[in-house]
Amino acid sequence: MTNPHATAEQIVNESHYLERMAKHGVPEALREGLVRYLVHRVPPGHFLNAVLTNDLTGAVNRGDAESLGGLVNVVHFLVNEVTYMAWGSPITVRVWLERNEFEGRL
Repeated sequence: MTNPHATAEQIVNESHYLERMAKHGVPEALREGLVRYLVHRVPPGHFLNAVLTNDLTGAVNRGDAESLGGLVNVVHFLVNEVTYMAWGSPITVRVWLERNEFEGRL
């Protein structure tokens, strides 16, 4: 999954998130999309976008059986492992995707 142009920090972050997703029982089919979103700021698919923007109706309407079965696990992962700046509303997700990952660093 690692992007060949990923920085060492991104690779560490990918590994960290994958480990934490496994701990929380996030379905494997959703892990790559979450990592791309969280680490590389790539827009997620429709189901994950609905979850990240706090759109329960959209998530239920877009999720397949495996995704819906892991919905609670995804939410637990987000609440416990992911910065509030990356999820919770459509505006938050849009800002996360638009923000340069190196902003604010010295």
